Amino acid sequence: MIGPVEYMVVGFPGNQFNGEIAPALANLIESGTIRLLDLVFITKDAEGDVVVIEVDEHGDLAAFAELDGEVGGFIGHDDIEHAAAGLEPNSSAAVLIWEDTWATEFAQALRDSGGVVIEGARVPHDLVEDALAAIDAAS
Repeated sequence: MIGPVEYMVVGFPGNQFNGEIAPALANLIESGTIRLLDLVFITKDAEGDVVVIEVDEHGDLAAFAELDGEVGGFIGHDDIEHAAAGLEPNSSAAVLIWEDTWATEFAQALRDSGGVVIEGARVPHDLVEDALAAIDAAS
């Protein structure tokens, strides 16, 4: 059984990356909430050249080397090009793919029942905050 698999490209304008997401990601992995399938860091210099950065090549990425799991093989050259196309010069990004292990049972039940996902999306955080504030104000 496998749960839903998601990806995310997280940008760091001006290369302002400090590694603070590593402990939060480690907590999700250790709690069994997700299984990290792949993780790639890229950077775009002032001339627009893109470089893939290994976690052991950059001090701020060292914490990611400690993450549990077999990581690699999902993110390919085309994925990196797609992520890099959205980066401004002098920026970096983390490209992550993970399995939502928390949803494995539901996903299997959905498949077993013949159901198919017709649409799904992540609702942006600011929209959720605005909606919750409006609900609170109305109560």
